[in-house]
Amino acid sequence: MMTLAERTTGRHPDEETAPPPRADCIADSAGGLTFDIGGSDEAGLAHLVLRRREDDAEVRLPLTPSAEGRLRAALPSSVELPEGRWDAYAQTADGEPQRLVPGVSDLRSLVDRGPGAAGHVAVRIPYATKHGNLTVRSWLRAPHAEAGELRIGDGGLQVSGRVHGAALAPGAHAELCRRGEPASVLTAEVAPRQGEFRFTVDYGAMAEGVWDLWLRPAGEDGPRVRIARLLDDIADKKPIFTYPKLTLETKHGPVQAGPYYTADNELSVTVTSAPPPQ
Repeated sequence: MMTLAERTTGRHPDEETAPPPRADCIADSAGGLTFDIGGSDEAGLAHLVLRRREDDAEVRLPLTPSAEGRLRAALPSSVELPEGRWDAYAQTADGEPQRLVPGVSDLRSLVDRGPGAAGHVAVRIPYATKHGNLTVRSWLRAPHAEAGELRIGDGGLQVSGRVHGAALAPGAHAELCRRGEPASVLTAEVAPRQGEFRFTVDYGAMAEGVWDLWLRPAGEDGPRVRIARLLDDIADKKPIFTYPKLTLETKHGPVQAGPYYTADNELSVTVTSAPPPQ
């Protein structure tokens, strides 16, 4: 029986180590993913395995024959994929899981997509890891505050976005929480407009540290929603969306402050001390 990698590459196991099987991915606007990989002589015994890094939880998807001797696995939007990073493998019934590498990915349907039913946001984005392997990043948010345009102004940051799965009520506001210090919280008034929100972060009020941005769409008595940018095809915003930092005098001394997206695509502001002007 030929392995998935052998079928993909045409190599015999006695030759040099064959490269891992390659998977093409197609995303649909509802949140589903389709994986196409090289075939096997016993396709009915093959599975695509998604294994979450955080706890080794697994989702197993049958690989069935597709066009031109390839195998296909479908992860429909109706199958829940908890938040996290899911490494992708191919496995036959009697074989060890083989790490998949990404082939061609068609993620066009993810650009500017909206939420699911009742504002439920389920996002799955396949991407290549730094080692060249295939992994799926998954988010599940309800409600969700989607970050939009960020504008750097005099002494601060103007944040706009849209909330899904919750209404903006009187008393809606943003919270800026200093990471590692839950008691250190600043608030900013939210200007609502048909589900959209806008507020200004005052850098001058912020001490040195990392500040995470949250939305309180219903005020103190409602949900606390992390502001993030998820509804597109970019799995890791941090190295791609970069913003200038402002240097300014504050009651805490001279600082540099600016926004960034975390490894989870959530919006934060970093404040660091700056040398005094010469």
